[in-house]
Amino acid sequence: MEAMRVTDNFSSNEQLLYFTSSSFTYDDNTLIFLSDKAGSPNIFSRNLITSQEKQLTNNNEGILKSYVYFNGNEYRGLGKASVSVDPINGLVYFLQGMNICCTDPYGNIRILNKIPPNQVTAFTHISKDGKRLCVPTTDSRALESEKYIDASPGYELNQKKNNEVIKDKPDYDIDERVRTENLSSYLRVYDTDTGEEILCEKVPKVWITHVQFSPIDSSLILYNHEWPSDCGIRRMWLWDGKNHIRLREENETQSKDDWTCHEMWQADGQNIIYHGKYKNGIAYIGRVGICGGDNIEIPLPPQYQRYGHFTAGNIHNNLLVSDGYYHPVGAPENENWGGEWISSQKVDWDKKIITWIPLCEHHSFWDCQDSHPHPIYNHSDTSVYFTSNKDGKRAIYKVDCTI
Repeated sequence: MEAMRVTDNFSSNEQLLYFTSSSFTYDDNTLIFLSDKAGSPNIFSRNLITSQEKQLTNNNEGILKSYVYFNGNEYRGLGKASVSVDPINGLVYFLQGMNICCTDPYGNIRILNKIPPNQVTAFTHISKDGKRLCVPTTDSRALESEKYIDASPGYELNQKKNNEVIKDKPDYDIDERVRTENLSSYLRVYDTDTGEEILCEKVPKVWITHVQFSPIDSSLILYNHEWPSDCGIRRMWLWDGKNHIRLREENETQSKDDWTCHEMWQADGQNIIYHGKYKNGIAYIGRVGICGGDNIEIPLPPQYQRYGHFTAGNIHNNLLVSDGYYHPVGAPENENWGGEWISSQKVDWDKKIITWIPLCEHHSFWDCQDSHPHPIYNHSDTSVYFTSNKDGKRAIYKVDCTI
């Protein structure tokens, strides 16, 4: 199946928002995306029926330093990792410097609050009802670095320019610094009407970068420990308002030496999906309930080594989409560590069976975080959208799918 290019500016870079946020209004008619067509990155909307675009922000200060964007500007610029869409109300939340902002569909911006001093940020999330915004922060010492190194593919940050690698990962173990120097992260929740900070849960000796409200209960916040040394058991956590619940324990089949990542809610809010790789090199996808301890994990075929992400459907609990792992029989290997295919997965968790449905090749170079395809379903689960830089600049593409 051939993908259709959605954005049509060939001289600039356009990309979806990070896949824990929707990039669409609830009717699937408007796309919210990032573009550098105005110089610095800004937030744009595109009517998918008329193709009319509107610039929603007026950033001219570059990129805010944060998780993933380690070489960004301290306390100024657009937080590319901070953009979250409220699909029902058509509002977009983002960080501009240390200001927590909201724009309506017409580009009218209001400032809700400010990030406290000496804090760095990461990916944010808006609750399903649009009433709460979660902004994770970490003591800024966590990202203080004078030297940067080339990031390995596992850290998802390789960037190349004129065939030269841009060194963009701090040259130390951030998780180790956070633990040994007793730094903390904070789950900060803001009322989107008043801007008031209504919750600040301090989590000591942790670097938190991903947060997600439950789709059915905004008192439940899924969060992570980023790049932990014992990733198999320390990556995924749930805050229920009182307790921090570990979602993957060590046992006869699950090891602290496994790699686990990209936790995400299923549509009904009853379970969380994730993926990773066992210490023996076999990749897997998993599911766990909100109380933990009931993990179901399905190993992937040994030849499925081409890394990718998994995103859950918005309606169907057994539906996933991935930009990697699927590897057709007889297909040649190459030096690109990321996968080539956008594919749907229908998962029977009880029988531990995955049906892979290849949709199209994306041909993205995987040369930086922003060019990862990060495929997502629209709200009706009828189309998949993804980012690719196959033509040199990043653009957004669409492929239809049959459920």
